[in-house]
Amino acid sequence: MKVLKLVLIAITAISFTNCSPEKQQQILSEADKEALVETLEKFNQAFRDGNTALLQSMITDNYIHTNGNSKSIGKDTWLNYLRKREKDIQTGNLEVLNYTMEDLEITYHNNVAIATGKILVSSKRQNEVVDNEYRITNIWVFESGLWKRAGFHDGKIK
Repeated sequence: MKVLKLVLIAITAISFTNCSPEKQQQILSEADKEALVETLEKFNQAFRDGNTALLQSMITDNYIHTNGNSKSIGKDTWLNYLRKREKDIQTGNLEVLNYTMEDLEITYHNNVAIATGKILVSSKRQNEVVDNEYRITNIWVFESGLWKRAGFHDGKIK
């Protein structure tokens, strides 16, 4: 059901981009495509570091976030989670030992990109180290010369 919801979001985003003649004509340059890879790296580093302000600037106003084990949430709810997480990182209650993306594949549709990959994360809380792996799907939109994340879904591997 959650995967279906993410696919519907992607289709809706792509459909809306096709409503405007200018958007239909938009062809991403190689530099625009490279910028998405750089943006993904910047986004992942900001998440690792708990930089909520930067993450907020990198998502759309109608952002949808879905973890494989819970109901989808919107931008405000996700930002509230990030603020708590940022505080935990700042106080030392949470230490992110590793946050790495592998197997990145990106498909472009006009000004929308679907990025898939695998996230490896290792964190320490109360002296307990936890290692996890997730398959992820991100939906990114290119607007006003910037890439912004519009949707996220993950599924736990390990």
